[in-house]
Amino acid sequence: MNSKTYYHSPIGWIEIQALHDAVTSVIFCDEPENDVCNSSPILAECFRQLDEYFNGQRTNFDIPVDQKGTLFQQSVWNVLPDIPFGATASYGDVAKKLNAPKSARAVGAANGQNRVWIIVPCHRVIGANGSLTGYAGGLERKKWLLDHEAQIVRGYNNYI
Repeated sequence: MNSKTYYHSPIGWIEIQALHDAVTSVIFCDEPENDVCNSSPILAECFRQLDEYFNGQRTNFDIPVDQKGTLFQQSVWNVLPDIPFGATASYGDVAKKLNAPKSARAVGAANGQNRVWIIVPCHRVIGANGSLTGYAGGLERKKWLLDHEAQIVRGYNNYI
């Protein structure tokens, strides 16, 4: 069964969709569609984990995700959660991790097809020169997410 809900984050509304027991989409949207909201245990868990993330209590997600894509896209999406919370990697870094060092552009294209934003952290992928490039949710949100994570990591380091 398809289910959908909305989460109001500090940087805008997020539409969350799920099919059966896996999240299929977590994307920013302008505003909720009032007449199509429903819930399920997987949506409630995703909502809870997003809440913890935005409140600085969660640094990784452990919710089932199901995205449809090519084998290459799947391989890129599977590598993205390996980028540590509060860190970044370039498209070339991801390509090297996939043993395809000349495929940075293809990594960028696959990254752009990710539909489970934040949970599959495509916002952590940046340009080789450190620039913030390409984020379907908008570069201002990408910057906010990276700053949010960096601030939490700095806070953890203060306790060590």
